Amino acid sequence: MAVPKRRTSKSKRDMRRAHSKLTVPRLVPCPQCHELKPTHRVCLNCGYYKEREALKVNQ
Repeated sequence: MAVPKRRTSKSKRDMRRAHSKLTVPRLVPCPQCHELKPTHRVCLNCGYYKEREALKVNQ
């Protein structure tokens, strides 16, 4: 079984963990209805994506 020969230093351990953080989802206002939506996604409020209708939304 593989066992490390030396103990991993705090610096090396923390550098490895530097990329393991959670990120907040990016939200932008929809150009049509100004509702917040995730970037590069269809707006679930009005159904528009890139200035054209992508979904039929019953309002």
